Amino acid sequence: MNPRYSEAMPPSLWAATAPPATATPALAESISTDVLVIGAGYTGLSTALHLAQAGTRVVVLEAREPGWGASGRNGGQVNPTLKHDPDELRALLGPERAEALIEVVSGSADLVFELIRKHGIACDPVRAGWLQLSYDEKLLAGLQARSRQWAARGVPVEWLDRAAVARRVGTEAFAGGWLDGRAGGVQPLAYARGLLQAAQLLGVQVHGHSPVSALQRVGGHWVATGPGGSTVRADRVVIATNGYTDGLWPGLRQTVLAANSFMVATRPLQGDAAAAILPGGETASTSQRLLLYFRKDAQGRLLMGGRGHFSDPVGAPDFAHLERSLALLFPGLGPLQYEYRWAGRIAITRDFMPHVHEPVPGVTLALGCNGRGIALCTSLGQQIARRLTAGDLAGGAPFPYPVTRMRRIPLHGLQRFYIAAGVAWYSLLDQLEASKSRLAGG
Repeated sequence: MNPRYSEAMPPSLWAATAPPATATPALAESISTDVLVIGAGYTGLSTALHLAQAGTRVVVLEAREPGWGASGRNGGQVNPTLKHDPDELRALLGPERAEALIEVVSGSADLVFELIRKHGIACDPVRAGWLQLSYDEKLLAGLQARSRQWAARGVPVEWLDRAAVARRVGTEAFAGGWLDGRAGGVQPLAYARGLLQAAQLLGVQVHGHSPVSALQRVGGHWVATGPGGSTVRADRVVIATNGYTDGLWPGLRQTVLAANSFMVATRPLQGDAAAAILPGGETASTSQRLLLYFRKDAQGRLLMGGRGHFSDPVGAPDFAHLERSLALLFPGLGPLQYEYRWAGRIAITRDFMPHVHEPVPGVTLALGCNGRGIALCTSLGQQIARRLTAGDLAGGAPFPYPVTRMRRIPLHGLQRFYIAAGVAWYSLLDQLEASKSRLAGG
């Protein structure tokens, strides 16, 4: 295996352009705390930060280093949505529970950008909105319905026809779409490291390279075993390991599909053709089930992401579907040179909803952000912290995220076969080819 594509390596583009990581030494002694958080991605770091703001003692243990997983390997899009539209959520959860969830999710991008402002996080934040696009005219009615549902809740939206999309995106491949004005983009690893630093300044102890090998109830406390027999004794535990969930809590790994998200980044682009691509700084994605998502970063690189095959990538050919997509969408750029390629795992749930479980008193499990981690995980961490500090009992709003029992995915061991997204990718690319041919034909 070429080590450049190994998951043992950090996310190359973001690691190369993020501020240096702060020190998170491995756990080397036995300590006690109020809350132990396992996992230092967005969910874990947001939980720790908000707990510390409430005066709670917190220790965070991370098997690698903070942001090593999907929090440092995503496309940097801050999208305050779920897979389901508001009307679908009302049907699934009932009006009262749904509206509480819709409100907190809708405000999740506000939370991200407020934390960036409050803590001075240097992560290239841009809040110019998110474009959800379709190259298939048959899907436009669904996108229009989605935009109307959010507009009815006061969200700044804009419907875009083919010509308007072409002006905003710089390609004529799309039939239309809508703009969600709440959304934006950040340098994702820098954002994770900013949350880490903010939490540390409030007294949170964060230990990297400290995998938890055992978690057990001892008397009235939970005891986690870390490196070399070191331990953390805590009143409560939050497990927030998402796409990198292992067997620490029995059955949890089997509740999600750990799908690969692949990313490529060109060299910084120059010239008129490059300037015409997303000139307003928006982020963008397609509306298909196996989507493509793209944006430009602060240095002018064009980034493209999407699902890949189940196995970890071993070389540049594994990213060819993304590079081919960029060539089809933006033929005016000519042959593109790629500076970075990487991948990371996201956790997909059967119902495409975030999952919060409380299997026993004192333990909270939170995972399954389905590719919407920056906004959703930040919000989830804030709300878990409020729940753990008795927010529900202090006159605050009820916990907005559904708390459900764990349900294993049937035949979970066969997940590599039904995450085989390669076939779907090539079907998608064939449609793009057909769209390109139709445009060329008149």
